[in-house]
Amino acid sequence: MPNQEETKKNGGQQDPQPEQPQETLQDETQPENTEPQAPEQSDMVERGAFDELKGNFDELNEKYLRMAAEYDNYRKRTQKEKDALYADAQMATLKELLPVLDNLEHALACEGDEQEPFRKGVALVLKSYQDILTKMGVSEIDNSVPFDPAFHYAIAHVEDESLPENAIAEVMQKGYLFKDRVLRYSMVKVAN
Repeated sequence: MPNQEETKKNGGQQDPQPEQPQETLQDETQPENTEPQAPEQSDMVERGAFDELKGNFDELNEKYLRMAAEYDNYRKRTQKEKDALYADAQMATLKELLPVLDNLEHALACEGDEQEPFRKGVALVLKSYQDILTKMGVSEIDNSVPFDPAFHYAIAHVEDESLPENAIAEVMQKGYLFKDRVLRYSMVKVAN
């Protein structure tokens, strides 16, 4: 029988259908032939799904780490190539300038009193030229050390008992280093 509140809600009219006992919906929602899974079986299914997801995560994470490492290697390699390209361009330019240095040194080697004003001018030009090369990282190869094929190019061998073996007897053309790289080898005569 409806209570007074329900009658007021329906505008004073009674509900024509009497209340029926509610049936549980549980029977209708479950399929007929399914049996509830045992807790162990359900845990195994969840564990299997978890393991599969973890495997996928690990695989993707490994791919990400590999890709990040490849990118870092690429970045380092391109920076090294860029630096090497710049250094090679500097070396090529400096190699072209070395004959000018040689000619200035030869001009200073000229003897004679009438050449003195000319020699002073060339000496000033040579000094400023050498200062520029020094600022750029160019240095002269030390020829006071024994012959070293990493820095010297032997163009002749001389017999001289006063010199130790492999000593540099005479420098025919000076050699230069650009930072730590050979710009031009020293051309020397080596004592046997």
